[in-house]
Amino acid sequence: MPFNHHTKSKGDLGVLKAQVDLLEQGYAVLLPLTEHCPFDLVAYKDGEFRRVQVKYRRVSRFGTIDVKFSTCWADRNGTHTVSIDKREVDVYCIYCPDTENCYYLEPTRFGSSASLRVKTPKNSQRKRVHFADDYRRDP
Repeated sequence: MPFNHHTKSKGDLGVLKAQVDLLEQGYAVLLPLTEHCPFDLVAYKDGEFRRVQVKYRRVSRFGTIDVKFSTCWADRNGTHTVSIDKREVDVYCIYCPDTENCYYLEPTRFGSSASLRVKTPKNSQRKRVHFADDYRRDP
């Protein structure tokens, strides 16, 4: 990463990758004028606007891409974690640098978190497993 603020650089890269991926899917991409929205961008296609929150996530040692539907920040009073309001975001776009792909989740279809499996489980289980490749296009 060419920037000193590593976390911010990852987020910026994720948003850029999401923009390219959505443009390739035929969406127009709109950006908010503030960083204080609950979403990072808006995708527009066929008369429909979709509010998109972008996350940068690597593949875990267990072969999954994990995302929590919460936001976290630190201030002088400590670290704070708050669940997102799922009514304010239509789609989570997860950019994974290990696969170089974006994955799209509707947060209302999941609980407080989601795990997308990149590698086949060792026990070959397929039932109730969310395979990352099934989430490659905007739902």
